[in-house]
Amino acid sequence: MTTTTNHGPAPFTTARLDAEPLRVAYAEEMATVLADPALHTFTRGAPESARELRARYERQTAGSPNPGELWWNWVLRVRDEDRLAGYVQATVSGTQAEIAWVIGAEWQGRGHAKEAVEGLVAHLFGGGAVRTVVAHIHPGHAASAAVAEAAGLVRTGAWEDGEEQWRLDAG
Repeated sequence: MTTTTNHGPAPFTTARLDAEPLRVAYAEEMATVLADPALHTFTRGAPESARELRARYERQTAGSPNPGELWWNWVLRVRDEDRLAGYVQATVSGTQAEIAWVIGAEWQGRGHAKEAVEGLVAHLFGGGAVRTVVAHIHPGHAASAAVAEAAGLVRTGAWEDGEEQWRLDAG
């Protein structure tokens, strides 16, 4: 497995997905992927325009202003369709990575989130530097809880901003 460096995330693949490092050029297509307001139910946000996503992607690809923190972001390409379907991300501090994921409404229910998160966790642990993966999940988001559980994360009972922490330590 390719080791991820401080220069940005290395790409990785799963059976059906190519996880490609985020680029500003993906904003237009991702604005369509993320356009369904239902995707933002648990984050209390709203769909962003391509212009807003470009600005966000510029900030994300520039990296964290905190030198002890790395921002690694990937878009997910469904290989057979050659279309973007969502994203995964990891904020890495020391040996811990906090992860998050979103799959566009059109691709939900096909196992893409589970596959992407399992691939992300394997990729992070495979690089050797990350030893703990955490995710924060809204208690009403059963689909995200199922994805976290499938990837091996377990509920910790700790809460932050109304979301429960899930955790997996490298074995």
